[in-house]
Amino acid sequence: MKQALVLFAAVLPLAGQPKLLINAQVDTRSAASGLEREFRGLLGAQPQPAWIGYMVPSIRSYNLGCEYVSPNGRTAPGVVHLEPPAQAVILFRVVSGAVERVRALSPDCELDAGGVPLHWLADVRPAESVALLATFDLSEAVTAIAMHADPAADSTLEGFLAPGRPESQQRRAAFWLAAARGARGLQVVKDILTKDSNQAVRRQAVSGLAASRQPESLDLLMSIAKTDRDSQIRRQAFNAIGRSRDPRAKAFLEDVLTH
Repeated sequence: MKQALVLFAAVLPLAGQPKLLINAQVDTRSAASGLEREFRGLLGAQPQPAWIGYMVPSIRSYNLGCEYVSPNGRTAPGVVHLEPPAQAVILFRVVSGAVERVRALSPDCELDAGGVPLHWLADVRPAESVALLATFDLSEAVTAIAMHADPAADSTLEGFLAPGRPESQQRRAAFWLAAARGARGLQVVKDILTKDSNQAVRRQAVSGLAASRQPESLDLLMSIAKTDRDSQIRRQAFNAIGRSRDPRAKAFLEDVLTH
């Protein structure tokens, strides 16, 4: 009977699960009474490797995708989204009662769980998801937070920039605020570039601007290229502008070369 349930889950996921879920021992439960409580209960009762997952509304300013490993061992993109998906799948790999890895993927990805249990949580509140992810000191957790279409993601990422936070966390937050959090994120990044003395954090902010889909990001890059106090940051901004396909980038570079 258990094998039949596994096979059924592989071809017909329950409501709210990823569309293409295979090779998984799935059980579904509600997190309506609180994500933290449900998640920690599963974590404490899970000695063997397993996954815990759920879905949340996703920002539309960054294109979540999939990946697969081709026969030659190279990683290549899976589903190609012409427009960013409206939801994100958040997955936690747990081993011996601890979270080992976090992933944020498109709901259109084919997910192969490798035969291990997958505990799927329904009725997850986005703000509770952000709060849970913020408890894990993993780079993927910061990425997953940035994918949430919820104001709690902005305030949490901004909190990661506070003095005394680990530099690695500050760098990740600076990147994602620039790359994915729209006008509010860009305003925070302006403050970072103006006031922050940590060059590693400032460099990540510029990298995020280069990855941003916001038209205002190019304006900020052009300003940085002209006026930033650090020559390496200016060079980084020029390189990002040179990779842009925006006609304004070409005009800017031509103007710089001729004056």
